Amino acid sequence: MWIQNYDPRGSWPVSTLLAALPVLTLLGLLVSGKVSAGKSALAGLTLACVMAWGAFGMPLPMVLASAGVGMVFALFRIVWLIVAAVFLYDLAVATGQFEVMKRTIAGLSPDRRLQAVLVAFSFGAFIEGCAGFGAPVAISAAFLVGLGFHPFQSALLCLIANTAPVAWGSVGIPLRTLSVVTELDVEALSATAGRILPILSLLIPFWLVAVVAGLRATLAVWPPLLVIGGAFAAVQFLWSNYVGFELVDIASAVASMIAGVVVLHVWKPRDVWRFEHDGDDDGSRGGRPADGQVALSPRTIARAWMPFALLTVMVLIWGLPAIKPLGTTATKDWLDARWSWKPEVPVLHLQVAKGTAVTGRATPAPADLEKAVLDVVPLSATGTAVFAAAVLSGLLLGVSPGSQARILGKTVVRMIPAIFAILCMLALGFVTKYSGMDAVLGLAFTRTGPLLYPIFGTLLGWLGVALTGSDTSSNVLFGNLQKITATKLGLDPILMAAANSTGGVMGKMIDAQSIVVAAAATGEDGREGEILRAVLRHSIALVLMVGTIVWIYAHVTPWVVVAPR
Repeated sequence: MWIQNYDPRGSWPVSTLLAALPVLTLLGLLVSGKVSAGKSALAGLTLACVMAWGAFGMPLPMVLASAGVGMVFALFRIVWLIVAAVFLYDLAVATGQFEVMKRTIAGLSPDRRLQAVLVAFSFGAFIEGCAGFGAPVAISAAFLVGLGFHPFQSALLCLIANTAPVAWGSVGIPLRTLSVVTELDVEALSATAGRILPILSLLIPFWLVAVVAGLRATLAVWPPLLVIGGAFAAVQFLWSNYVGFELVDIASAVASMIAGVVVLHVWKPRDVWRFEHDGDDDGSRGGRPADGQVALSPRTIARAWMPFALLTVMVLIWGLPAIKPLGTTATKDWLDARWSWKPEVPVLHLQVAKGTAVTGRATPAPADLEKAVLDVVPLSATGTAVFAAAVLSGLLLGVSPGSQARILGKTVVRMIPAIFAILCMLALGFVTKYSGMDAVLGLAFTRTGPLLYPIFGTLLGWLGVALTGSDTSSNVLFGNLQKITATKLGLDPILMAAANSTGGVMGKMIDAQSIVVAAAATGEDGREGEILRAVLRHSIALVLMVGTIVWIYAHVTPWVVVAPR
């Protein structure tokens, strides 16, 4: 057994710097704009392996096994999902249904400010609630490009919008995982998160429009922004506190979209805001049919949106847990039991133990041993649900299996650079996880004391998502550390565990994986560094807002935090 060493140099600042080097290399090369995302990720992975072996003393076979486990996880859990989501979108484009969807959105309002909010925020949150990971960014960013938004701007908007919903993404998996890791009540965690993020949910629509058109143009459309954001925030709070945690995003997104439809039927902006390059045939006519076009019938609109309705149904079937009183088995579990292969990695499985600083125990317990299995799940993965929805949609739309295969082939070829980058990034993340380098970075934040830790604990969650690309992974990484540190400092562990997840969501927009997906979906390959530079200040500003809210709850209004039920 190898026990993680969080201070191999005998100086925590030096050890922290060594642990940070792989991530700093990855982000530095991306920001430079001179190195592709794939090469940047490969350089970061290589340095992570060198640091894990040379500086932190992890045996080389364990280092290589860690990278392999990360790549297999990335392939089935992330790459497959993103490819399937983009395939669904490509089918909608190839069959002409996407043009109908564009006209539907434009029919609600020709104003570009409101289109940005409806697609990036409301529709993106809906996809986040169903599928999570990179699917909402990939689909909603491609949607905005199709509407006529600049590709770079589309990527930026969707990355910013994919924040407030992420804590409950993919039918509540991040919070369910956080509960398992910390042994804290999941409903209390969800309810507390539901008292932190609605403030940001109300703000995000205004933030997006300010990015598109500036502050003055934002204030000109404050009524619909308040209604759309307010509906989302209200349902997010009510559902997470009084209903459950699995469907928070879906319920909030649906409420937001319905509120948007209603308010835009009774309220119109005084001046319609459009891009300089907009013409009369670009979908910005407010849904009015152009010369020679036939008005859209309800049946035509329903047919166009059918692929995404099927997407919702399939992902819910895959993602919802078993209903024990009815004697049912969760779909994923049923598929896992029959068509999955999860072999343990002999050199790594239960051979790495977390150290005392993370576990709070002098001697490693069985729960402190890191599991390592190859996650080969061809059918139970969420990507399979998305792919099934895409294939079924294609058949219902009259696309033959052969034509679907050709479209899928083009999708895969187009995304090869992004796939390579994501594989390397997840391998890097798993190497830092098993070697303990990520915990070294997290421990540096715990040295701030009880007064400032609510802010720095929130930043710890942000760092975790920026490192791993997933709020779920960040909760696995730092959730128990948050609980231990909060207990030592006399803070509420429920609050700080929730802060890990809610602060983490603001790191979603700067994680390299999301940026690569956004660039690939919008055709901006090679501009990942520019996207990162553009989105970084928004990420920092938003996570500091979350940290401020957490600080107030910790030191001013502790009664806000929900007690375990």
